[in-house]
Amino acid sequence: MQVATGWDLIVVGTGPAGEAAAMRAVKSGLRVAVVENQSKVGGSCTHLGTIPSKALRHQIRQVIRHHRNPLLQDMRVPGSNRWERMVSRAREAVDAQVTVRTGYYLRNRIPVFNGHGVLDGPGRVRVNEPGGRQWLLEAKHVVLATGSRPYRPDDVDFSHPRVYDSDTILSMAHTPRHLIIYGAGVIGCEYASMFAGFGIRVDLVNTRAHLLDFLDTEISDALSYHLREQGATIRHDEHYTRVEADEHGVTLHLQSGKSIRADALLWSNGRTGNSDGLGLESIGLSADGRGHLAVDERYQTSCNGVYAVGDLIGWPSLASAAYDQGRFCASAICGDKPHQVTDVPTGIYTIPGISSVGRTEQELTQQQIPYEVGQAFFRNLARAQITAEQAGMLKILFHRDTLAVLGIHCFGYQATEIVHVGQAIMRQPAPNNTINYFLETTFNYPTMAEAYRVAAINGMNRLRR
Repeated sequence: MQVATGWDLIVVGTGPAGEAAAMRAVKSGLRVAVVENQSKVGGSCTHLGTIPSKALRHQIRQVIRHHRNPLLQDMRVPGSNRWERMVSRAREAVDAQVTVRTGYYLRNRIPVFNGHGVLDGPGRVRVNEPGGRQWLLEAKHVVLATGSRPYRPDDVDFSHPRVYDSDTILSMAHTPRHLIIYGAGVIGCEYASMFAGFGIRVDLVNTRAHLLDFLDTEISDALSYHLREQGATIRHDEHYTRVEADEHGVTLHLQSGKSIRADALLWSNGRTGNSDGLGLESIGLSADGRGHLAVDERYQTSCNGVYAVGDLIGWPSLASAAYDQGRFCASAICGDKPHQVTDVPTGIYTIPGISSVGRTEQELTQQQIPYEVGQAFFRNLARAQITAEQAGMLKILFHRDTLAVLGIHCFGYQATEIVHVGQAIMRQPAPNNTINYFLETTFNYPTMAEAYRVAAINGMNRLRR
């Protein structure tokens, strides 16, 4: 075993949280080393989750636009639009991201130890390389940023070639005609919209009464409508009893007595923090039932000098938030004032997409806050008409008395981009955080951002009735 001492910080994991922590620390002059158990940096976000799935979504959106556009239909390009081809094209984005992120570590002279990192007491990380060589790294601080993986119940055979989770679905070597998706959370809904948009029959099994019930009800209802319009069947309040898979397909048996037969099954019912096998017992730590670690306002665990960020600590389990958590954690280690991730926008990459920030109508009603609603339907916007992306809407919730913006909810084309305009205004101190900004600001025309002006005028007209 080779011993390497003198590090100020060891980061375990090179996903968004780990990368951000390493870069922030090294910019402050700390000596940093990172540990990555894969052969390439980027973590699950780059290789299995966010990047490949969103790149795949882009490819499928191109196919959908091709099918809907009469001009493109008259200019058909020979070739197959099979699933494997879509995934192959999506992998190009993964390779590009790996190149960029590898450059970060090289330019900042941060060594990457490729192997499985295990805590070996406070301030000590043992790295077991694939070839059998071991390193013992010692540092003042350790940041755990090992991410998460799909939750796999013991009674489902994930080794079967027709049973997948959100990591393995990208390696599916056939194009099913009919797919069951068990679990209608964010990932399940995203894949349901992609497969349905690709022309595959989808049964989306939801264990709850409504889709994505943390969303504004109107937005959730719009998603349900569009999934059904794409041909997906949504089954609410259903729970499985067992899964039977054979060489021809998969049968999902439900507690209600129903059975669904399809060519393949995508299990998408939650995620688990990658805390097992980390050697937590060597420093007196333990994870909860979902593999998550508890941290304080500095992202420090109950073990002094050991921190955890990203999916490993649970909410909000978003790449965007994980990056900020890693950065804020490293800042606290460097002596800055602790800072927490707050006001995280929701970005859901269904087709069409969804994004929101702030409170929902349900929350405002429960809190007895007087509010009004301003809406802009995309079908009325020139830009949406030009791009033939007319499905969707922007909704602004604002206080009836102060006019302060309380929530932004968007469903449709470029939703995850549009939301940031409203987010920026919400974060301004009063009185600059009101709906008046959208009434007094000139927006480029024709653009999707113009929806803010339309929604603001609509909302003020309601207020004046």
